[in-house]
This record gives sequence, structure tokens and C-alpha cells, in this order.
Amino acid sequence: MGRIQIRNLSFSYDGMLTNLFDRLNLNIDESWRLGLIGRNGRGKTTFLKLLLGQLTYRGQLKSSVDFIYFPQPIPDATQVTGDVLLRIAGLDESELWKIQIEMDKLQLTDEILSRPFETLSPGEQTKAGLAVMFIDNQTFQLIDEPTNHLDIEGREVVADYLKQKQGFIVVSHDRHFLDQVIDHVLSIDRAKVQLYAGNYETWATAYQQENRSEWLEKRHLQKEIGRLKSTADTIERWAGRAESQKRKSVKSDQHADLDKGFIGHKAAKVMKRSKSTLRRTEKEIEQKQSLLKNVDEAAPLQLNYERPYQKYLLQVAHLQVQQNGAVLNQPLSFNLMQDQCLVLFGQNGVGKTTIIKAIFGDHQLVADGTVEKPAGIRISYLNQNFERLKGSIQDYADQFSIKLNDLLNTLRKLGFERSAFAEDLSDLSMGQKRKVSLARSLCERANLYIWDEPLNYLDVITRQQIQDLILQIRPSMLIIDHDEVFIETVKTGPLLRIKPGESK
Repeated sequence: MGRIQIRNLSFSYDGMLTNLFDRLNLNIDESWRLGLIGRNGRGKTTFLKLLLGQLTYRGQLKSSVDFIYFPQPIPDATQVTGDVLLRIAGLDESELWKIQIEMDKLQLTDEILSRPFETLSPGEQTKAGLAVMFIDNQTFQLIDEPTNHLDIEGREVVADYLKQKQGFIVVSHDRHFLDQVIDHVLSIDRAKVQLYAGNYETWATAYQQENRSEWLEKRHLQKEIGRLKSTADTIERWAGRAESQKRKSVKSDQHADLDKGFIGHKAAKVMKRSKSTLRRTEKEIEQKQSLLKNVDEAAPLQLNYERPYQKYLLQVAHLQVQQNGAVLNQPLSFNLMQDQCLVLFGQNGVGKTTIIKAIFGDHQLVADGTVEKPAGIRISYLNQNFERLKGSIQDYADQFSIKLNDLLNTLRKLGFERSAFAEDLSDLSMGQKRKVSLARSLCERANLYIWDEPLNYLDVITRQQIQDLILQIRPSMLIIDHDEVFIETVKTGPLLRIKPGESK
């Protein structure tokens, strides 16, 4: 049975003050369906790159299996999908049937093979990439964020597909998805890496129990150190008074038969003993606090929301959008009012993002219908194109007229490590980039927030922070997302269901 063996592995990127991984030891079985989880920027994708041999490290990494990574780079997205997939798989045209077998399991039709790859929806591209991965059952698959851009139905299809497979590591923050497909969890936490047998629920229960235990211990230690410091201060003051009294006694009675240094010596001994006890306790607390660094705090977020005075923020009537002459959706009508959070809902490819672009005024995308919004309304738009971020955080803040300190404080609350503040945005992980664009939207002064798949790449803790913020503030929002728990929690009205257009 094949194994991946990691011994004393240490790694850090240039300029990092501490190791991202420090003397890591792991044994991974090739038959496991392993879920890799952790907050954004903790090193999940880096760990996959280490397995692929793309980074230089210290220590040992031995494997009896070959690795293949998803998502695969697409050399030329203008080529037809069939040629793209054959090239990625290293197959000739006579072996296309191997890919088609996997496509059938993922509910992809052969029709997509003759279309340019760039015209496939993000969900179709995801499924096509997974189909290529699993034609070779001799490799160990490294699957990085497969659920991003997939609708709920697509996630279920991919989950059912992966349940039939074994021997892979999947990075995902979709709890429901992970619970269906994995049998082990590898958690990259703030101060350590932990391996669990079981699904996401198994890990979450253990992690919450550990956090509660550590916080209880922290409170106990804080009380103890406070008591000891108070005692030491009292003894020190007493010793000072005793020494002062000794000097007065010596001056007033030169003939007294008294050990002139006794009082001060006694006080000094007591104080020394107390300080020694204090130092031992502080050392113990320092050791315990190094463990408490593993606790991830979900700090409450703030939103620069200005409640609009207008009753109606969006009035959409019989809207249909188009691309390349094809109508994408059946007529859509809705009104978005003050303090409402509405969710655009539908399968991949029905035009959700295109509808948002039409709402912003791209009239070329409108096949029929009308969009009305009040003049002067401030809209903060969170789109899907955060992958192209580059430059410094200062430049990004200036671009959107946001105070740098506000942006940095919000990023810290989102679990952003300070060491990442100096990096070029293009060098950040996908999750970190998403947090930068999310933090920007939170800091922008707005009457209405339009967010297109805001949870993509975000870790579970951040997702909970965003959900809690929306429930607390209840801003006016229009959201596209596919996280079932999230949308059911934040929506204030029926789902705005978008149906495919008849000509599609």
C-alpha cells in the first residue's frame, strides 16, 4: 500500500520571519480521501506545491505515488474543449473516449467538446478538469478548491463523483461538500498541523472542544498571574517601608542592640522569593500562551453602510440578458427595497453575473426588459475578478479612496497575517486576494452592496464572520452565491430564481 511520508519538513518563502511549516511530520495513505482545511494564507496551496516538488524545502518528503494537480493550466482557452482536454491528459484523439466516460459521470454532454474552452461556464470548466484528472487511476489527485463557481446542483454532482474515488487531497471550505466526500482531515492551524480520521464534522467538534479548553486555561492562568503580581507588588512595597523604617530606627537609637540589616534583609529575602515564584509562573504562562496561538479568533467586522432614504433601490422588470446573440434567461422581475437582502439563484450559465452587469448599465447585454435605480445611490460591487489583483495594498486603498488603516484593520479581523501586508497583491493566495477585495467592499461607504459569489476561496471562520455581520447590520444587498447554509441564513425574501432562456 502506497504512502506519502513527510519527515522534519520546514519551509518558508523569502522574506518570511517564521516558517510556514516547521519540522512537519506526516504519514498519508494513498487510499485516503483527505480534506485539507485551514484559514486563508496558512499554506494549503503551498502544501500541495511541496508535494508536487515545485518548492525547495528542508527535510524529507517521500512518496510511492505520482501527483496530479487541479486546476490544470489551460495553454490556449480559445481552442475547442476536446483538444484542450486531450492535451492536458497527454492522449491522442483515439483515446477521447476515456475522458468521455468520466464526463458522463459528471453530467457533461459531448456537446461541450466542440466548443472553445473559454465559452464554457466556470462550472463546466471545473467538471471538465476533474474528468481529465481521474482517467488515470495510478495517480494521487491534488484538488484545489473544486467547488468555487459551481452551483448547488453542480456541487452535488461533483460530491457524488468524488465519493466513488479514492486517493486524493481536496482543498475546500464547503462544509457540506467535505462531509460527503472525505474520510480524513488535515488541518493547518495557526500554530500546528493536525491529522484526524473522519469527516469535517469530526474535525470541527474536536477543534471547538480544544479551543474551549484552551480559553478556559487561559482565563485561569490570567487570574493566577494577576494574583501573584499583586502579591509581589504588596511585598515590594512592604519591603521598601521596612527598609525605610530600619534607617529611621538606626538614626533615632544609636545604642539599640539591633541587627541593623535584619529588617531589610528579611524583606529582601521575601521579595526575592516572591519574584522567583512570579518568574516561574510567567514562564509557565509564556509556554501556555504559545499553545493559545493556535486559537483562531473570529473578530466582529464593521460595515461602512449608510442606510438609504429611498424605498426602492432596484426595480427590475421582465429583464432578459444575452451573450453572442443568445438569450440566457427567461424574464426576471423583482424589486429590492431598503434593508432587504435578496439572492440571485440559478444554475451555472443562466446569466447571473451578466444580469448584474446589466444592472450596472451595460445596455448591450440587455435583450429585453428594464432596470431602474435611484440617481446618486452608492453601490459597493464585489465581483469575481479579484484574481488579477496586483501592486501594493497602499496602491489598492488609494485606487478606491479608502483609508489604508481601515483596510488593514479589516484584513486583520479577517485573519490576515501582518507579514502579508508587505507582499505584492499578485503574490497572495486566492483566499487572501478574496479577502483584500472583500475588505475593500466592507470599508467603502455604500447604500447598497452587490456581491457576486463573495464566499469563493474564503475559509469557514471568515464565512461565519460575514454571515454574522449581515445578520447584525441588515444592509441592503443583492447576492449571488451557492453556499446553501449562507443564503438561507441571510436572505430576507424568496430566492430570485433565474431560469434558462428558451433559445439557449
